[in-house]
Amino acid sequence: MGRLFGTDGVRGLANVDLTAELALRLGQAAARVLAAEARSNGHRPRVLIGRDPRPSGEFLEAALAAGLAGAGADVDLVGIAPTPAVAFLTARQGADFGAMISASHNPMPDNGIKFFAAGGRKLPDSVEDRIESALAESWELPTGNQVGRIRLTSDAVDQYLNHLMEVVPVRLGGLRVVVDCANGAAAELAPAAYRVAGAEVIATNVDTGGDKINDGCGSTHLDALIEAVIEGRADIGIAHDGDADRCLAVDAQGAVIDGDQILAILAIGLRDQGRLVDDTLVATVMSNLGLKQAMAANGIKLVETPVGDRYVLEAMTAAGYNLGGEQSGHVIMADWATTGDGILTALSIMERMATTGRSLAELAGVMRVLPQILINVAGVDRTKLADCEPVRVAVSEAEAELGDAGRVLLRPSGTEPLIRVMVEAPTQARADAVAGRIAEAVRTHLAC
Repeated sequence: MGRLFGTDGVRGLANVDLTAELALRLGQAAARVLAAEARSNGHRPRVLIGRDPRPSGEFLEAALAAGLAGAGADVDLVGIAPTPAVAFLTARQGADFGAMISASHNPMPDNGIKFFAAGGRKLPDSVEDRIESALAESWELPTGNQVGRIRLTSDAVDQYLNHLMEVVPVRLGGLRVVVDCANGAAAELAPAAYRVAGAEVIATNVDTGGDKINDGCGSTHLDALIEAVIEGRADIGIAHDGDADRCLAVDAQGAVIDGDQILAILAIGLRDQGRLVDDTLVATVMSNLGLKQAMAANGIKLVETPVGDRYVLEAMTAAGYNLGGEQSGHVIMADWATTGDGILTALSIMERMATTGRSLAELAGVMRVLPQILINVAGVDRTKLADCEPVRVAVSEAEAELGDAGRVLLRPSGTEPLIRVMVEAPTQARADAVAGRIAEAVRTHLAC
């Protein structure tokens, strides 16, 4: 059996992979591991739980809360809220830890559970391993008044909105924004935040029923947003995912501005203000080669990490850097957030537009995006990848062919049963051809 925790918590098909029983046991195990310090100090542990609007989130919330309370932790139910809101509230309210129930950008039938340590930070692998080990252990559960209580909170999301307005005080009057809320956790909050900041807002995909989350919308489906921006003559389009921890953008002409370009815009903005720590940006190995070239041209160093915003955050924390993120739109602004925050990112982009008077297209022009293709190869044995000589040969030949003009990255997905083949090259046709050859080698030699 593989590791239960992936790159972003425990995730799978709700009621099949991620059951109520597993959620309850995860709650018990997390309470034992993460609340040990609280118990040693003689106080009852306190935990926050938030969720996106997926129907399965309701029974998983109930089961997780039951496990936590049964293990002696008091639980505050935040209800529907973005992942970054739960991280922020965990820190702001001094909770012992927090939990978010969401499968982010995955389809509605999936769901997931991820935990935040005290201070609102994602857990390191070693702590997740301890929680996973605790699932198999038995211990004496509390009784009587030692069991935890479960309460509903009322103003938690408002606290988060007030925080965003404090962080980005620049008025956005004159900017028209279309926001695609992915029928997710930010369906009400994101439009409200942009309106309070002064922007004219056209909100789409704001159904909070949960059945339509990420369904042909949000940060993984941008066509409708592009059309809405052009038809609405908007200055910018913003796309969130189901739990609003990421943000992609569209400029007034309908061109997609991905996470790498957003990072370039924000890095240069912070550098110009003298606020970019050590003039350094942190990004993953999946970032476009054009980002590295743009940062070098602007005197900004680029530190690369494995894929996953948790690894970006670990590198940022270790060296004290304050900006990092992923091509997918996870952007961590460590001066104000402990995890990727799509609403904060969008506000920061619009703040940069407002203060410079430049369009999004002009700001994004600092970076030339090299043609890139990502092929997901399913139905193969990911465990054999590291030892497969024919696949290694195919990758080596591709790297020799591209030289310094491109690059190849091959890796197993951390959240899905896939192997990802990514190629960048001077032209799209060349990138497609090279990636196709590597993907075929993977299919041929790793077929299950």
